[in-house]
Amino acid sequence: METKLAVGAVIFRDDGAVLVVRRAKPPAEGSWTLPGGRVEDGETLEHAVVREVREETSLEVVVTKELETLVLEREGFSYRITDFSCRRVSGELRAGDDASSARWVLPQNFDDLALTADVRRVIARARDSG
Repeated sequence: METKLAVGAVIFRDDGAVLVVRRAKPPAEGSWTLPGGRVEDGETLEHAVVREVREETSLEVVVTKELETLVLEREGFSYRITDFSCRRVSGELRAGDDASSARWVLPQNFDDLALTADVRRVIARARDSG
């Protein structure tokens, strides 16, 4: 199985809520996660995360910090995902592309969306890194 490069974004709202999207396609179709996706040929990781956030949420962001890289293998897919902390600069939230829904969620509501341990860890790392 070929491991593909992918990116994810942690974006906070002023009240501490984090942006999550509901996946419209496999892997993990229907689950809530961070916005992101595959890196296209010739694209930097930073450019890819800005593009993916725009495609999935209609928001424009700037990258503020690289957080971590992990390998995720499931449902016949293998991705090497680099997560970034990003800051929203403009746009109105609207789900698109590979996201069936997008919303801001406060930490006390993470259980309602069944966010994975990996997603929770990277959100905590972004919060702790300021």
